[in-house]
Parts: sequence; C-alpha cells; structure tokens
Amino acid sequence: MRARIVGRCTAGWGLPSSGVLTVVRVIWALCTAVLGAGAAAADPAAGMEPTTIPDPPPRRGPPAVGPSALPPSWDLDGLYVWLGPLGAAGRLEGAWDSTFGVDLSIVRVREAAPLGAVGVTAGASRWTERGGGRIWLDTLAGTRLGGRMYGASLGPLVEWAELAHARAGGAVGLWAFFGPTPYARLGVIADRGAFVEIGLHLALPVLRWPRG
Repeated sequence: MRARIVGRCTAGWGLPSSGVLTVVRVIWALCTAVLGAGAAAADPAAGMEPTTIPDPPPRRGPPAVGPSALPPSWDLDGLYVWLGPLGAAGRLEGAWDSTFGVDLSIVRVREAAPLGAVGVTAGASRWTERGGGRIWLDTLAGTRLGGRMYGASLGPLVEWAELAHARAGGAVGLWAFFGPTPYARLGVIADRGAFVEIGLHLALPVLRWPRG
C-alpha cells in the first residue's frame, strides 16, 4: 500500500506536458501583441515616416522695396499755408512809428522752376502811437537764388484811423525767406502821401499739400 502512494506522488512532480506548454506560449504571444498595440496607440509618431521640410529656393536677385507713399524730406514742392506774427517800423506823414500784426499767406512752391513761389498774402497791423492800423492784400512771387527764396509783392491796402475816414492805397515790397521773412515796402496812401515800412514776418507752416 505504501509503495503505491509513493509512486503516485512521485509521478505528480516533473515537467508539464506538451499541451500545457502550448497554452502558455499562446497566452504569452497574446500579451506581447496587446502590449505592443497599446504602446503604438500611445505614441502618435510610431509607425510614421519622418517628414522632411524642403529648403526655400535661393534668391535670384537683390531684395526690392516698394515705393513709399511719403514724399522725400528734401522735396519741398507743394502748396503751403503760412500764418504768423509780424512787427515793423513805418514812416508816414513825416513821423516814424512801430506796428504789430499778423499775416496769412497761401503759396505754391516749385523750387526747380524759374518762378519758384507764387501766392497771395493778407494781413492786418496796428500802429503803436499813431492809433488805427492797416489792412492789405498782396500777390507775391519769388525765385530761388543761392539756396534761398527771394521775391516781391504788390497789392492794395486800406489805412484806417480811429478819428478819421479810412484811406485806400497801394504798395510794392521786397522779401527774403530765411525761415523768418524780412521785408520792405514802399507805398502811397490817398491824402496822406508816401510811406515806407521795414519789418519782419515769422511764417509758421499751418498746412501743406505735397506735390501730386
């Protein structure tokens, strides 16, 4: 009886049969396949070929810049509106007096043309001691000489006083543009005779329309 029991127990220890090995191998293969598929799904780059970005084509010529909408700073041609104060000393009826006022000018500038500046100017001033003042409207023209603009003016004027009737007259003048504009005028006023005026006008640019 003891011999049979020992024999049966000894037969239970040993290598597994070929059927068991086959089952183990199948399970191992399935696990490997499942784990491999999961890793591929987790990595989006897996299984994809690398993408090559081609270099841009070489430049065939120097870079070009389109035309600017702004005029160059050295080009001063255009239509200008200037407004600014003026001061002068004038002699009328044998006496000198100072006068202060304001002048508005509209000028068309073409530096390269023989007639470099053409326009009109209007102003008003008041005498310091005499009382009253003067109103004028002049046409002006200028040309460029030695890098500066020089010109002349011509037009009518009205001399008014606080205790007398207004008197009409006219004047011709010379001017030079250096930023500040010195000028001299010589004219005649009805019933008052000739006058001379020497002054300085500070022309401040208010508007500009560049040449189109």
